[in-house]
Amino acid sequence: MNLLIVQRILGLLLMLFSLTMLPPVGVSLYFQDGNWQPFADAFLALLAIGALVWWPVRKRIRELRVRDGFLVVALFWAVLGVAGAVPLLLSREVEMSVTDAVFEAVSGFTTTGATVLTGLDDMPASLLYYRNQIEWFGGIGIVVLAVALLPMLGVGGMQLLRAETPGPVKDTKLTPRITETAKVLWLIYVGLTAACAAAFWLAGMTPFDAITHSFSTVSTGGHSTHDASIGYFNNIAIELIAVIFMFVGGVNFSLHFLAWRQRNFINYFRDPEFKAYVWLLVVSTVLYATVLCLTKKFDDPGTALRISLFQAVSMQTSSGFVTDNFSHWPGALPVLMMLSTFIGGCAGSTSGGMKVVRWLLMWKQGQREVTQLVHPSAEVPVKLGRKAIDKRVIDAVWGFFAVYVASYGALMVLLIAVGEDQITAFSAIAACINNTGTGLGEVASNFKTLNDSGKWICVLAMLLGRLEVFPLLVLISPTFWRR
Repeated sequence: MNLLIVQRILGLLLMLFSLTMLPPVGVSLYFQDGNWQPFADAFLALLAIGALVWWPVRKRIRELRVRDGFLVVALFWAVLGVAGAVPLLLSREVEMSVTDAVFEAVSGFTTTGATVLTGLDDMPASLLYYRNQIEWFGGIGIVVLAVALLPMLGVGGMQLLRAETPGPVKDTKLTPRITETAKVLWLIYVGLTAACAAAFWLAGMTPFDAITHSFSTVSTGGHSTHDASIGYFNNIAIELIAVIFMFVGGVNFSLHFLAWRQRNFINYFRDPEFKAYVWLLVVSTVLYATVLCLTKKFDDPGTALRISLFQAVSMQTSSGFVTDNFSHWPGALPVLMMLSTFIGGCAGSTSGGMKVVRWLLMWKQGQREVTQLVHPSAEVPVKLGRKAIDKRVIDAVWGFFAVYVASYGALMVLLIAVGEDQITAFSAIAACINNTGTGLGEVASNFKTLNDSGKWICVLAMLLGRLEVFPLLVLISPTFWRR
């Protein structure tokens, strides 16, 4: 374990992160909201701390090993939550405890979108911008941005990307060099964000709302500048644009890259996970709309379909935007929507959840078991498309599923133990570990009513979900620390 190398990288990354405090300063000065000082102070403080961490080990230049990469990623996301909370603590416009500030920052960086703040419509523009900016950086992973820059500082990045990239397949590279891979991912991400912002602006948003909402839409984060979320605008065009870009954010970025490089979209429809992703959203939308019409929740079928489509995409992509309070929807719909967050989007996307490809593999594994009960001697491979999947991948998926569900169950029990009711605990942990941010019961609108112990449990759930459990759990394994 190269702890001094890890220290050097953390110092560098913290100094890089301090630069993200400068755009909110510019926003504050432009809108004259009087809230620039907390961000300027946070910039200086984080830059100084990063330099102090980096300076003593600045000459320790070695290639990271796999274990070092996991340690850097896990530690940096934990440090990121604390560092991101600094301007929130320093701001006089909102009075936040350490617990609330860390909760808000971790929620942003993990693109969960859960919040403890209310009265967003009256908050300073710089603070609203900052909340959405940290979601944007968290969407594709600030560590991937660092991977594109660290080689210039003498640090290799393959181990960082392997530990950061979501999904069951970790070693797929879009370009031959890891630095180029990270740059391509960010170019696609920035391009999609710019397109989303332009579309929102043309549909009627102010430039400020268009930019901030593009950050949280493409990142599938879900923070808004208004308490009523996207429902504030009551604009069909804006809702459809949000649906399109939430959907795009939930697609594997490797497919976006191939579509961009080859100038055609055929690769999307050749991908089994993408087809399953689309199929799930279509079925969910039709189911929700049918129930809402039959129960007379909405008199107009068109309205029911519009709202159902928006909420189906928002919840499964873990965005958490709302246009209607679905916790008051009839029957089992609220629970079904929460369960859909466990599926999530595609591997390699900005979405949370367990990812469509894992559920698809488990479904096909179940089909194989049924077939072998009928034909015990048959050799039935598990396939995605025409490709047979290695048994080790299947084992890894089942292992992930077991650990994920066990972690969810343990955290839910802990939340009940600290005083929350069962519905709130069920949905709060689901919203946090799946990085959705919208729940039922006491957390239907925000997480402000949770006690401090409950908020720290949710913080742990958000980190576990964002890093897909194993990078954090591996740190408490004796094998990880054994030489």
